[in-house]
Amino acid sequence: MKKLVLAEKPSVGRELARVLGCRIREKGYSEGEGYVVTWALGHLVELAQPAAYSERYRRWSLRDLPMLPDVLQQEVIDQSQEQFQVVKTLLNRADIESLIIATDAGREGELVARWIMKLSNYTGPAQRLWISSQTDSAIKEGFEKLKDASLYDNLFHAAESRAAADWYVGMNVTRALTCHYDAKLSAGRVQTPTLALMTNREDEIESFAGQFYWTLKADFGTFSASWYSSEDTIRISTEKQATELEANLVGKEGVITSLETADKNEQPPLAYDLTELQRDANMYLDFSAKQTLDVLQRLYEQYKIVTYPRTDSRYITHDIVATIPQRLRALGTTPFGSYATSFANNGFRIDEQRFVQDLQVTDHHAIIPTEQRVDLARLSNEERSLWELIVIRFLEVLSPDYEYRTTTLVANVENQKFQTRLTIPVSQGWRDVARIIGRRSAASLMVDDVDFNSSLTSLTEGSPVQIASVKLRKLSTSAPERYTEATLLSAMEHAGRFVDDANLKKRLTNGLGTPATRADMIEKLIQNNYVERKGKELVPTPKGREVVRLAPLQLRSPELTGQWEDRLAKIAEGKEASGPFIADIKKNAQELVNQVVQSGETFAPKFTNSKSCPFCKGPMMKVVDEIGQDHYICQRLSCSYEEMEVKKRVPVVKAVSETAPKEEKPKAVVKVVAKAKPVVDATGKKKVLVMKKALPKAAPLTSFSLADDKEVNMARSYTWETVTEVVRPSKLAYRGAPVREERVHSKAQEDRPWGNTGKTAFEADNASQGGGTFADFLKASKERNKRNDGKKRK
Repeated sequence: MKKLVLAEKPSVGRELARVLGCRIREKGYSEGEGYVVTWALGHLVELAQPAAYSERYRRWSLRDLPMLPDVLQQEVIDQSQEQFQVVKTLLNRADIESLIIATDAGREGELVARWIMKLSNYTGPAQRLWISSQTDSAIKEGFEKLKDASLYDNLFHAAESRAAADWYVGMNVTRALTCHYDAKLSAGRVQTPTLALMTNREDEIESFAGQFYWTLKADFGTFSASWYSSEDTIRISTEKQATELEANLVGKEGVITSLETADKNEQPPLAYDLTELQRDANMYLDFSAKQTLDVLQRLYEQYKIVTYPRTDSRYITHDIVATIPQRLRALGTTPFGSYATSFANNGFRIDEQRFVQDLQVTDHHAIIPTEQRVDLARLSNEERSLWELIVIRFLEVLSPDYEYRTTTLVANVENQKFQTRLTIPVSQGWRDVARIIGRRSAASLMVDDVDFNSSLTSLTEGSPVQIASVKLRKLSTSAPERYTEATLLSAMEHAGRFVDDANLKKRLTNGLGTPATRADMIEKLIQNNYVERKGKELVPTPKGREVVRLAPLQLRSPELTGQWEDRLAKIAEGKEASGPFIADIKKNAQELVNQVVQSGETFAPKFTNSKSCPFCKGPMMKVVDEIGQDHYICQRLSCSYEEMEVKKRVPVVKAVSETAPKEEKPKAVVKVVAKAKPVVDATGKKKVLVMKKALPKAAPLTSFSLADDKEVNMARSYTWETVTEVVRPSKLAYRGAPVREERVHSKAQEDRPWGNTGKTAFEADNASQGGGTFADFLKASKERNKRNDGKKRK
């Protein structure tokens, strides 16, 4: 008898098969003496579409909302049917005694496996593999410590409840918005509040009214210091006060009222979780969140040099501490080798309070290097750059504090306060790590790393000082900055900041979405044309701003996610049943649909540089495709007309000037035939005589000509014209509205010297449509009836 191992992805499945000795490769699985290893393709099963519950749900209609099936069904994803059948067959094979669930160790990974088991009707024994690394030693250790799958039942119930809640709310609200506003709109408990963060910021930027302020810095000869108000700010709010200070302070004497020196230290940053790594990769490497996750997944699965990527923890557990020396030695052949080897041989910092925290680790610990030796030659530039960030942070965590000495000076001149500070590093500590490869640490410092004049150390409290000169600067307040992926990830992670309710703040400790889903959510907003990238900035489109304006108020705030995550956590811990949660979700979905239906608002996006639809006169959104062509899409779902602008190369005919110099005709090439003929000269020696004979002239061509070469004094050149082409005809064209032709020619085309009839292309096309015979009309009628029957069957 054999055990079946179910992995989440083919790459992970193949690695498990290699370690387990499954060398026989079949389509969709590998087999060995004791194990059969197969895999999913991510999700093989999903929640069924609405049409699975009722035929009337095939058509989107407000009359059928809300859709609240008693129990949600699952169905196999069409593209995954073949692999699902492979897994199902293996699960029901006679020689399979048990199943080992080896999908990703987390809530979603549990859901992937359990739904496959459910649709395969598998009821046999099951165990769970729970590992955070793909190294051979971690896999072998994981198989030695398999746990009973029933221990993770509550985790599965939480995952299934999350999926059901997203279905009930997402499906119903999306259909309600789309049908009520006649526009393709979508909403969700993570998507909408994330989009609202960006639209609210855009509103703040547009309503921002900047103000001027002034700062004053005085030169005391041996040092300079900034003026501070009684509120301890450097800002001077009025120009009058600024100029009075400038005029009255030059040459005035004062005294040093305070001179304090203190030794301080700053602890190293915590290790990376996925969100923190995505943020730094965006800031320092210009990686998108999705790009970071994709590269990180390769480092984990393909090279096995980092631990599990989709983690929300920045800590490790005590059992990992014993493996740190081996992880350090694995860096021996890299630029960090000497530093890491020194730690491995001489010891390193283990911070029990900040880094080693068992209670702070849920599914997986922080992202750190594995014990696998690193071959940098195999890594691409982007893979190496991201790996370096992870290693730098790992070594920083193990390093001593950054120590510095700060001297703060306060002077009083004419009852005005001036202050400056000198910071002198004593020990670089963890800040030295990044310098190994010529970088600065990605961790921000709590103190300004700026050195002022060292003469401060020679001064004493009570020493007299005199202002030699002052420098006045006029500045202005800055508008709030647009979100980048780095700052948006931070906002999603700490969404509780945007909630006033203290209890909900606590529930939102995990923020909007999960580390594993935030990158995909940002990409989804971009693909839906709700957000666009402008350099590093994420800018909401007019359509995206309308979605937030029209969505139910409850969906715009992170509060709903906070409430859900709190209850889902209780379900995962076994403290709450999923039934009451689903019942409340259904009630909530009903309320949200009613809010949309009862709204008196209209969908009115304010597009710039766009146009109106030629059929319904509705707004058209400009979208640039992947090859740079401009598309204009009507936003009314009942029309959905789409056209694009295409540049085409067309010939232009020019007359040749009579006075232009004539080109010399090339000399004619005469073709000959050479024949060798042997002859004997007077001395009796044989020679070869080559005889050449011109080929007969070919008959002149009389039928070949070029349309543009008929006139002698005409020259040929080309130009580019912008042509509008129909991508998707208007739905209104099938309902009796005038049918627009498939290609709309530009005015430039109609003005060409050939084919111009004096009518527009549309008029000419319609004018050419004459009558027909009875047989023609009968044939057209049959084709029309056939089309209508086909639509009904669909």
